[in-house]
Amino acid sequence: MNEEIEIIMEEIRDRMEGAIAHLETELSKLRAGKATPALLDGIKVDYYGVNTPLNQVSNINTPDAKSIIIQPWEKTMLGPIEKAIMAANIGLTPMNNGEIIRINVPPLTEERRSQLVKMVKNEGESARISLRNSRKWANDELKKLLKEGLSEDAEKNSEDQVQELTDDFSKKVEEIIEAKETDIMTV
Repeated sequence: MNEEIEIIMEEIRDRMEGAIAHLETELSKLRAGKATPALLDGIKVDYYGVNTPLNQVSNINTPDAKSIIIQPWEKTMLGPIEKAIMAANIGLTPMNNGEIIRINVPPLTEERRSQLVKMVKNEGESARISLRNSRKWANDELKKLLKEGLSEDAEKNSEDQVQELTDDFSKKVEEIIEAKETDIMTV
């Protein structure tokens, strides 16, 4: 039975770490007024009929905090890249000079900052829901083991460990959200 408990604990830890990783990925896509290549993550370009991530058909650099430079590996890709950025509707306007595509990242307005903070909070809530679902799954698995002959003490101790793990990961979520909110609200 101890081995089964360890498997459950390992699985719940993996699930919770996955929730944190997903939260960090989603938050990296939200811009906080600074130019970063992560702003363009998720943009796919039509590359000879295949939807290909932008970073696989070009170099993406940030020469300063307010601009992003996209240098396609083939000049014929300038048009499709420009179209893909416009279609992504991320609030950035690409400028094509025939060699590279430059994107100027405008400073955030107070209203946009408030919208971004709401989005951050929504992502945080999604992460917390994921953590609670993981906790429920683990507790259900422990109850199954209880029916199969696990002692009540071992089940209770394991539930306490699951709750402790949930609390730890919830604190991480809070720290990540607070850091992102501070980042967004800093002018």
